[in-house]
Amino acid sequence: MTRRPLSARMAPELSRNRKRSRSEDGITTAEYAVGTAAGAGLAGLLYKMLSGGFGNELLTTLFDHVLGLLGIG
Repeated sequence: MTRRPLSARMAPELSRNRKRSRSEDGITTAEYAVGTAAGAGLAGLLYKMLSGGFGNELLTTLFDHVLGLLGIG
């Protein structure tokens, strides 16, 4: 019985793996795009919240609380 070289025996498996990796080539780019869009949306929401009256009240309360914990305020 003649044994085939390892590369010949592995050829079908390597071919299968290459097909799988080629079909997922754009996945990373799509994940970055979704992450960037989500980050931009969250930043916009935080900007709207903190630039209005709610944000001013929140920051003032937080600042007063920290000063109270430090014993300064």
